[in-house]
Formats: sequence, C-alpha cells, structure tokens
Amino acid sequence: MIISLVFLSLLMALFGGWLFSHSINVRPWEVQGGTLGERPAAVTAPRVGLAVFLAVATSLFALTISAYMMRMDMGADWRSPPTPGLLWFNTALLVLGSVALQRAWGAARHGRRGELGIGLIAGGACSIAFVLGQGLVWWQLDAAGHYLAANPANAFFYLLTALHGLHLLGGLAVWARTLFRLRRGATPERLCGSVELCALYWHYLLVVWGILFMLVLST
Repeated sequence: MIISLVFLSLLMALFGGWLFSHSINVRPWEVQGGTLGERPAAVTAPRVGLAVFLAVATSLFALTISAYMMRMDMGADWRSPPTPGLLWFNTALLVLGSVALQRAWGAARHGRRGELGIGLIAGGACSIAFVLGQGLVWWQLDAAGHYLAANPANAFFYLLTALHGLHLLGGLAVWARTLFRLRRGATPERLCGSVELCALYWHYLLVVWGILFMLVLST
C-alpha cells in the first residue's frame, strides 16, 4: 500500500509540475497582451485533458498495484510465474519508442519535417513491437502451463500487463492520427502540440512499465 501511494504521489508531482510550470511565473496582467484574467497560452485544453487523464490512469494503476501486494501477502496459494527473458527485450523496445518520440518532439519544435516523420514512425514501430512482444510473452506462459486461472499471481500478471497494453494502444490511436496529419501535409509547427502530448504520454507509460516490471521481478 505504501509503495502504491508513493508511486501515485511521484507521478502526480511530476506531471502536475510539468503542466503548471508553464504558468507559475506568469503574472495575469502580463499574459496575452495584457488581458487581465486570461490563462497562459501554454496551458491548453489538450494539456489539461492529458493531465486529468493521467491522474485517473495513475489512480487505477496504484489501486491495482495495492491489490496485487495485498493479495500476495494473503496466503500460500501465491506462486509467481517465471519471468520470460523476452520481457527485457520488450522493455528495451519501449525505451527506444519513448526516445524516438522525444526526438520527434524536438524536430517538430524546430520545424524539421523529415526528422519528425522518422521519429514518429520509429516510435510507433517500437511501440507496436512492444505490444506484439507482450502477446508473445502471454503465449509463452500459457504454453508452459502458467494459465490465467491457475493461481492469483498469474491472474495479476495478466491483468497488470493487459492494463498497461490497453493504455499503450490508446496512445497509438493518437499517434496514428498525428502521423496521418503529417502525411496529409500538416506542418511540424501545427503538429508540435500533438507530438508533445504523445511524447509525454509515452514517457509516462515507460515509467509505469518500469514500476510494474520491477514489481514482477521482485516477487
């Protein structure tokens, strides 16, 4: 329970700090040409929407991790499945995807269209490969007899990885829309906001996966 609360607090502090860092030093009478009461231009609706979504997602992950840890301590029927070596490779793919989208964000800020396209494609390809790799991990465990209903540890492993995978698939829908807009001729400047949100969301999912992976390894 304590670990999940620390997890929740750190993530909310990180992304809340990112959201409000754009406006914390801005005086209301100096914003947008001196219009009193107008919000800083950097605090956009998509950014606020992402922050709210991440708050909800963080709460969901924290509650699931709390349930995992409490159930683990409840009885002798907890038998953790083996950790497939493929999980390490999948983790590397997610890291590469996050790095690629960070580079795409930098390219969008500087108007480098070609580098932006490469970064988006590389980030999406690594992320899709990660999802497919997680499916392969499930297949390996099932083939080895570690079924979903065999014991609570197996059920929680499938639940945690599925929950993370579903969030990544949701991010891929936004990524696909951004790539489609680039192919249709949108300028890097117009796409900068979308690429920024994709990059930040991928960084968030990477942090979440790191916590989940360490949790699985430690049990």
